[in-house]
Amino acid sequence: MLGEMIGENSGKRLVRRVLGTTPPTVEVSFEETGKMLGTATSGYGTYTSSVRPDGSIYGEGQGVFFTAEGEVATWKASGQGKFGPGGAVSYRGMLFFQTTSKKLERLNAAPGVFEYEVDPEGKTRTKIWEWK
Repeated sequence: MLGEMIGENSGKRLVRRVLGTTPPTVEVSFEETGKMLGTATSGYGTYTSSVRPDGSIYGEGQGVFFTAEGEVATWKASGQGKFGPGGAVSYRGMLFFQTTSKKLERLNAAPGVFEYEVDPEGKTRTKIWEWK
């Protein structure tokens, strides 16, 4: 069951790199700022996506984010996506967190369900809900 929204971030795509052509596989790095559990954060992530024969996209990634006080949390994720107009990309999937931060320790207890959008200009937007 989906719980409350626990995070919302926005940012930008930094780098894209082609890893292969059969199937088309691309690595993407991005940076974002926002809030997790009401705490301001900033962070980075990298994911690798492959285009499937039906045109859908499967991706896996990992990243790290920091609070203003220097507390750290990491994540690993997998998701499925699709292409949109003008090169936009939209993903849905699961995040798995790990942290020793007291402010963010609740992230260790349950995965997050995410929506991740990248517009044609490379602006990113992420929304995360707790999965109970």
